[in-house]
Amino acid sequence: MAKRAKRLANQLTNQLKNETFLERLHQFEGSISKLLSVGMVIVILAIVFDLAVVLVRAIFTTAPGAFLGQTVIDIFGLFLTVLIALEILENITAYIQKHVVQVELVIATALTAVGRKFIILDLAKVTGTTLIGLAIAIFALAISYWIVRVSHR
Repeated sequence: MAKRAKRLANQLTNQLKNETFLERLHQFEGSISKLLSVGMVIVILAIVFDLAVVLVRAIFTTAPGAFLGQTVIDIFGLFLTVLIALEILENITAYIQKHVVQVELVIATALTAVGRKFIILDLAKVTGTTLIGLAIAIFALAISYWIVRVSHR
């Protein structure tokens, strides 16, 4: 029994050595990244299905001339949601390939998300403070994107 406990202690000690531990940590990160990518594919498929349902309903149930307005804004919001989800999947894929978070891609995704918010925004229900906050967010993200782009050249 003591021999077995000593062997287990040695195995545990070996697993906690820097190289082995970092290798296990890397394997864990890879597994989680792959799990996230599979989950993102499921989310994208669900969003595309929802978009198709909304689009078909809008085409067949909206009165002529009434399609423009809130219906189109809702559809644009769903299209942009699909694009944002694809960009997130691209972020995960890039991480799996290079094991580095690509800041430029993350900022571009954030810009798309805030831009989507602006497009679907109901101006009648939003305060001026919210608009100013969104404008500042877009401005800050645009400057961040520009800085990252310039620094990569």
